[in-house]
Amino acid sequence: MRRSAYREGAPRGGNLRAVFGLLLALGLAALAHAVFEPSEREIEGSAYVVDGDTLHMQGKAIRLKGIDAPELHQLCRRQGKIYRCGEDARTALAALISDRIVQCHSAGRDRYQRVLAACTVDGDDIGARLVGDGFAVSYGDYRFQETRARLNGAGLWAGEFERPQDWRRQNER
Repeated sequence: MRRSAYREGAPRGGNLRAVFGLLLALGLAALAHAVFEPSEREIEGSAYVVDGDTLHMQGKAIRLKGIDAPELHQLCRRQGKIYRCGEDARTALAALISDRIVQCHSAGRDRYQRVLAACTVDGDDIGARLVGDGFAVSYGDYRFQETRARLNGAGLWAGEFERPQDWRRQNER
């Protein structure tokens, strides 16, 4: 009886080479994707405004990191009169980016899979401006700007409003 060169149950050299080749091919594909795919970390270009804290640029929804602006349908009160503070926030953001190049640095994604980013226009931090001018509140960042806006009675702080996060909880669709 002839003895086999391989022990029963032991992997054959051909199988090992195939697995190694497959792993090598997958590794090279991942490396090529990382090198040649445009990075989402830096996004630059013209943008349009979705709402007071969201932009749309290069086919991506970008949520401004560290701020929370009133929702589009949110109403606030100033000098006893109701006004559309969500619309005001969107208008303020549109005025800040109008006909300018927006530069964003991604910090990941939010729970709705929007790019979460800190953005600037002409070197000015958009989030800092919106919070400092009272069109948005701090949402983890920009506490100094919020305090200054509150003390100066700027924007939202000139009247009564519900924090956007609280408004969303009470007005879920």
